[in-house]
Amino acid sequence: MSCPQNESTLFSIDRSVHEYWMRQAILLAQEAEKLGEVPIGAIIVRGDDVLGRGYNLREQTMDPTAHAEMIAIRDASQQLDAWRLLECRLYVTLEPCPMCAGAIVQSRIPQVIYGTTDPKAGCAGTLMNLLQEPRFNHRTEVIPNVLQEECSLLLTQFFRKLRNK
Repeated sequence: MSCPQNESTLFSIDRSVHEYWMRQAILLAQEAEKLGEVPIGAIIVRGDDVLGRGYNLREQTMDPTAHAEMIAIRDASQQLDAWRLLECRLYVTLEPCPMCAGAIVQSRIPQVIYGTTDPKAGCAGTLMNLLQEPRFNHRTEVIPNVLQEECSLLLTQFFRKLRNK
């Protein structure tokens, strides 16, 4: 399953490829849940290569910036030894918040694929769309609702268990 690295083909990826990578993000979200963290996972890929992985670690680190996307972006930047994550795709189980959307724009990620919307903080189209704000110097293609039911169920079950404690 090899994807050419030029930008013109970056956006023509088959949905099954997006589902494959979203399943990898879901596995990362499940790792967060094992730690008692909100189950959100993110993975950054370029072609078939994983460059960055992350899952929520806010409770573990007491760091409000320790979102899955932020960790994956830092990881990918270290792998590439660059802050520009060109030709990459970010898969995340929950729509990015304002902080993460800002980091995505700043790191020049050209495509974000997310699992389920975030009605309280979603900035990839739900509350606002920072990823495609025309006043910014970079805009990101957004593909929503990939494996939406699975991603939503992870969060619903997590918060249901939390309320029952």
